[in-house]
Amino acid sequence: MKTQRIASILAVVLGLTAVAHAASPSNDRILALDRYTSDKGRTLAATYGATLKQINTSIYHCMPWLEVPKEGIGFYKPRDASRDDRYLALRVYIEQEPSTQFTAMPIEQRASSMFSRYVGPLVRRMSGNGAMLTDSSLDGFTVILEWLKEMPLSGGRPVHETIAVFLDKETAVEYLQGMVKAPDLAERARVYGWDGETPLGRLRLASWDDNFVSTYKVANYQLEPGVSCQ
Repeated sequence: MKTQRIASILAVVLGLTAVAHAASPSNDRILALDRYTSDKGRTLAATYGATLKQINTSIYHCMPWLEVPKEGIGFYKPRDASRDDRYLALRVYIEQEPSTQFTAMPIEQRASSMFSRYVGPLVRRMSGNGAMLTDSSLDGFTVILEWLKEMPLSGGRPVHETIAVFLDKETAVEYLQGMVKAPDLAERARVYGWDGETPLGRLRLASWDDNFVSTYKVANYQLEPGVSCQ
């Protein structure tokens, strides 16, 4: 894959926009304690409630072109888990204008581009102060990315694409410690895709270093007083 070519195309074709923000994010973005189905999940959520709120607040203020849906943050059990594994999950919708150039790429290239751009930075935010990384009850991290594939025809429904990325805790910790580099992260992850509501199964992706999140600035966007972004 010609990663430089793809990156240059994305710089041109992805017109990102930010939604209007209130002063603080809604708490319903975090899965409530009474919605958990096991003691393990409830205990994790109770122990790291402040961390979940910080994740929600950080993305809300520092990545305003991402929208966390209701119950988009929580300690969810992966559907393919045979036991009560609990992954810290984050789902985001990426506010961007669809592009014919981007849509013309194979799904693996589009998904690889989104993976490279967002998964690493979001996992870093999700790790908080690092305390949960030593908690044996946490089994990994899930990042779910969704974006608009194409504008709907008149009266039609928009078509979205989604990838769900699962990283076991060992891989996440080694990535955060610099032992696993960005080009190897996708190979270590389990990634599943959807075209609209149609499952695409497991995807084999490439990944690379992408500094978009650390360099992109929303035009005329001002942080709330007292808020800082690292």
